Amino acid sequence: MRKPLFLFYFLVFYAIAQIVWWGMLLMELEPLRKGMVIGEGFIFMTIFLIGAIKLKRAFVHEHKTHKQQHNFLLSVTHELKSPLASIKLYIQTILKRDLNKAQRDQFLANSLKDIERLDDLVENVLIATKLESIGKSVPKEEFDFSDLTNHIADRLQVHSCTSQIIKTDIQSGIAYIGDKFAITSVITNLIENAIKYSPPCAHVNVKLYKNENSQIRFSVADLGIGINDDEKKRIFNKFYRVGSEDTRKTKGTGLGLYIVKSVLDKHNAQIRVLNNTPSGSIFDVTFN
Repeated sequence: MRKPLFLFYFLVFYAIAQIVWWGMLLMELEPLRKGMVIGEGFIFMTIFLIGAIKLKRAFVHEHKTHKQQHNFLLSVTHELKSPLASIKLYIQTILKRDLNKAQRDQFLANSLKDIERLDDLVENVLIATKLESIGKSVPKEEFDFSDLTNHIADRLQVHSCTSQIIKTDIQSGIAYIGDKFAITSVITNLIENAIKYSPPCAHVNVKLYKNENSQIRFSVADLGIGINDDEKKRIFNKFYRVGSEDTRKTKGTGLGLYIVKSVLDKHNAQIRVLNNTPSGSIFDVTFN
């Protein structure tokens, strides 16, 4: 990055020096046209500098995007390898050892969880590609929002702690017309994101209800690290992840919240990121 920028600044400096030099020569040759040379030189210099600034911004943006895509590929590779290695180990254990039915069932259940994790990852990549190719309209069908949320929360429930991780407060019988596949991704990503950035065994609160204006409200609250105000503006960008690449320890591809915002925009829904008390974040969605 430093070498290309150094070369860019050198070329800009060289071009400006040449413009000034030729301008001085023209004024010496045509002293009566000095005002015209200065005026036209100033306009040309202004256009040149504006173009150079825009070019530099485009270059920096392209470099940043390339770095994010590289990190995304590394993240996807890691996200794929981890559950695959786990599934392989479970199956090898089942084949090589004489396990009782309860042990086999537990290993198979754990393998199924890893397969569902892989399925979520593939769905995220597919829906991110789909969102870029479709217009504003999305396929719509009526479905039970309450049942869908309950099903996803149950599937993502973590059983490694004695206390319940995901606490739900879901009003029953809420129907919604929209892209069920895309809304499933929204619910999944918001709950997984809350679990990912929460301390071990901390509660994640999931709420779904209709307010006094008959609007559907969906929220996910965690007690994690929280998000500062500057990052709240960028977390929905594609490939963006909270923190720096050097300090970030959580898994992820940087697609989840991008998908959430894109899907909600296409459903004319709004999402807000609020600070939780005493710590963490609340992702609050309003469906009109």
